[in-house]
Amino acid sequence: MTTSTASGKIILFGEHAVVYGRPAIAAPVTQVRATATVTEAARGSGCLLAAQDTGEEVRLSTASPAHPLALVLRLALAEAGINREPDWRIVLRSEIPMASGLGSGAAVSAALVRAVLAHAGQPASPEMVSRLVYRSEEIYHGTPSGIDNAVIAYERPVWFVKGRPAETLPVGRPFHLAIADSGIPSPTKESVDHVRRAWQADPATYEAIFHRITDIVHGARRAIRDGRYAVLGPLMDANQQRLQALGVSSPVLERLIEAARGAGAGGAKLSGGGRGGNIIALVDGESAQPVQAALLAAGAKRVILTQVGGEHG
Repeated sequence: MTTSTASGKIILFGEHAVVYGRPAIAAPVTQVRATATVTEAARGSGCLLAAQDTGEEVRLSTASPAHPLALVLRLALAEAGINREPDWRIVLRSEIPMASGLGSGAAVSAALVRAVLAHAGQPASPEMVSRLVYRSEEIYHGTPSGIDNAVIAYERPVWFVKGRPAETLPVGRPFHLAIADSGIPSPTKESVDHVRRAWQADPATYEAIFHRITDIVHGARRAIRDGRYAVLGPLMDANQQRLQALGVSSPVLERLIEAARGAGAGGAKLSGGGRGGNIIALVDGESAQPVQAALLAAGAKRVILTQVGGEHG
């Protein structure tokens, strides 16, 4: 039996603009993980994928070429040099809420790739994991930026520009976030498609917004590198203003953001596709618990406190 895992992720700055070639910053969320376990099955039984959280079972021999997990499995087997379908049972589990902006699909795919390669006795480099998982992201999200697969593959904070290798991002000193789940699904493909249609209708306006987001992301990179977190919170607020202008915020997310700010967060913004999903708030030792309580009181379904940088990634 072989078991491998992959973390969730959160986008700190630059979502949506990253689809258009601008930089973004993301970090792993190690408190929630996806797991893939490979066991040998009876001879001649073939390869079965069992997703316990959804109750789905997929036989590799009959799975559609467009099924994201079957696609990743086939790619991973090819990478491991396994040319015939193995007699394996692969069980997938995840603590990461689906369609919440925490990278559930990419994490399950990454855990699957790692488990297949490990069971075959082959190394699984972050670059290879990211490359294979990206193929499933195309099915889940249509035109993904590639940031989810990159940060989950490296499990380090990353600086990401579409079409370029991800760079691990130095963190001057660790900082802390409260991640609040609105409880509303946030299908990334829908919000990305909405922004794309708006950009096509009025490219000048949307390019100006993306340009301002780019400036914010560069400022955030410097603040994280230098450990200047008094600067980081206002940059989060400024990024949120531009996400509102892109039309991807919502009253529910705004309520959570205001609750976090009112309870002492240094800054707050939506993270990921928007409209639902998660918001993130910059907290410290003094504000973490009050912000967590305020977010739950404002309707958050779950609040995760996570550290960025240091031994926790």
